[in-house]
Amino acid sequence: MPSDLVHLYMRVDHLPQIWCPGCGNGVIMHDVAVALDELIHDPETNLNRDDIVIVSGIGCSSRAAGYMDFNSIHTTHGRAIAFATGIKFANPRLHVIVLTGDGDCSAIGGNHLIHAARRNLGLTVIAFNNDIYGMTGGQYSPTTPNGDKATTAPYGNVDRPFDIAHLAAGAGASFAARGDVYHARETIDIIKQAIMHKGFSLVDVYSICPTYYGRKNKKGDAVEMMKWQKDNLIPTARYYNMSEEDKAGKKMVGILSFNDYPEYTEEYAKVIKHATEARKKK
Repeated sequence: MPSDLVHLYMRVDHLPQIWCPGCGNGVIMHDVAVALDELIHDPETNLNRDDIVIVSGIGCSSRAAGYMDFNSIHTTHGRAIAFATGIKFANPRLHVIVLTGDGDCSAIGGNHLIHAARRNLGLTVIAFNNDIYGMTGGQYSPTTPNGDKATTAPYGNVDRPFDIAHLAAGAGASFAARGDVYHARETIDIIKQAIMHKGFSLVDVYSICPTYYGRKNKKGDAVEMMKWQKDNLIPTARYYNMSEEDKAGKKMVGILSFNDYPEYTEEYAKVIKHATEARKKK
């Protein structure tokens, strides 16, 4: 990360960060910082830094809220979206951004994820998705591919994995997208759109974990895992024009779902106004 961004948006007394060498989480944190910086300095968006709140739960990814120098809160496991919901209701003007992991948001926090999406609550969720529980020892997570190994699946995972972006879209999120750590510029642009979107937005960002996931599944080192992303993660426009044969083994990144649904806190404000006016008439 450029030194000017570090001093602008990082709590330098908390650095250096403690993620493993080659971990993709630092790249995602960088992408969020760059996206916010560009929005803050864009005269059309004119995002106010004081109106930004970053919320995280528990896990490798959730350390980002402690490193980033914004209004931030580090919450309990799986409850980041629940805390973010309270913050958004208390002050709907705020841009509330949840930094979470694949296990944090789709396992213990899965219920909060689907209902925030269903309500179309004005939150932005950035999922650091490394296909594993990294912080606690490499257990398989809801996104670990079928057949892949983990400390709790030494002979291969028999579960079918969640697709977090499609899960959110299916639950009613008005903006659902995917990014990855290799295509950083594209991911930054997606994050910017997600933050400025009115309604629930989720960006499922494919990270890499060479320490646990990569090593156990013979994916190679961080460079090899990044090269796999370069070769196999395809932007939506190109993916839709590929033959079924060419799509084999590939995954799509980009905006997957975009809808203009009413935002929940605005609809709730109408209920409050209606109730207030009805009470005055009595």
